[in-house]
Amino acid sequence: MLTHRHVRNILALWFCGFLAACSSTPYTIVPKNLQGQVEQNLSFTQIKEAPDSHTGKLILVGGEILSAKRFKDHTRLTILQLPLTDDQEPTSNRTQSEGRLLAFQSEFLDPATVPGGTRVSLIGKITGSQTEPLDEMDYEYPTMTIQHIKVWEESDREGYGNRPYYGYPYGGPFWGYYGGLYRPYPYWYWW
Repeated sequence: MLTHRHVRNILALWFCGFLAACSSTPYTIVPKNLQGQVEQNLSFTQIKEAPDSHTGKLILVGGEILSAKRFKDHTRLTILQLPLTDDQEPTSNRTQSEGRLLAFQSEFLDPATVPGGTRVSLIGKITGSQTEPLDEMDYEYPTMTIQHIKVWEESDREGYGNRPYYGYPYGGPFWGYYGGLYRPYPYWYWW
């Protein structure tokens, strides 16, 4: 028969294990089949300066979609590069951008699913560069073919400050009558 002390110790051990599991594995968007292949030390500045010398390398880059256009055999995304957080999510501060790039998706990608302003993290192979007009100048875009794309939704934003409030009093749906987590028994039963 389990006493309240045994139950309390089991719950404490479970909670410690849960915390250890949550903190030991950093979040990554890189699929298992691409892990170990992504160039970790290659910055966007290096790619932008000499895209042809990095052709064929697999990179992880984040940014905000400026436009998406569907062609016969691919979809072209024009992306404003943005730095990535520790969770590989692009920041929302456009002033930190180091430039633009063109990313090509050969599988069907409906431009309506990635409208302008959508934040994405991409894993792709560098294919060189392409010069196109940008306002009143010619701009050299680094180009890449997309191997994996992660579209960040509004609810994925950093921290809980941007998440909706669900109206639970005292911090959550499990807050109980006895001033703590919900328990079906009176407080003296557990202590």
